[in-house]
Amino acid sequence: MRVAWGGPAGRLEGELSLPDEAEPRALCVVAHPHPLHGGNMHSSVVYRVARGMKAAGVAALRFNFRGVGTSAGTHDGGQGEVDDMLSACDWLVAERPGLPLWGAGFSFGARAALMAAGEDERLARALLVALPVKAFECPGLEELSIPSLVLQAEDDEFGNQEAVRELYPNLPRGVRTACVRGTDHFFTDRLDALEQLVRETAESWLEEYS
Repeated sequence: MRVAWGGPAGRLEGELSLPDEAEPRALCVVAHPHPLHGGNMHSSVVYRVARGMKAAGVAALRFNFRGVGTSAGTHDGGQGEVDDMLSACDWLVAERPGLPLWGAGFSFGARAALMAAGEDERLARALLVALPVKAFECPGLEELSIPSLVLQAEDDEFGNQEAVRELYPNLPRGVRTACVRGTDHFFTDRLDALEQLVRETAESWLEEYS
């Protein structure tokens, strides 16, 4: 379902996916990869993350950062995109009040989700897919106080599971890392495995609310 709202730099567009057979049990905002390298809410990994969430019973909101697609504004280099994500959280919570709110993202979007989790106490879980730890500093990773999963590809040139552990050796107990074997940053030929891991992770988080 196409949606739109007023963001900090103007109108933002999104795509909301709701579970097929029941009311959602949680909400998740999913952020896309780097806008200056072709990233948008239709990126295959972003779509698969949202689909895995939906299959688990979670309402998933993909959206375009400022300056992407029909979203207003221009690329801000990082903090503006975090603000866009927080705006998406505001919209989703207003649409579906009373449900747990999670943050997720792929690559640059994973970094935005990480930073958003550090700024917004409403975010109760974080799923960080292909966090680009070799390309960018990822502030707040060792201070994350919510249950989180950093999900990397084995052959990711921007940082695999081992790189995450090496660069951020003091991860909190609630922050887990996982690896999808035999694939690159874009999870080439392993998107099905990625989606299944997202679904299983979401289901395990939902069980914690039972």
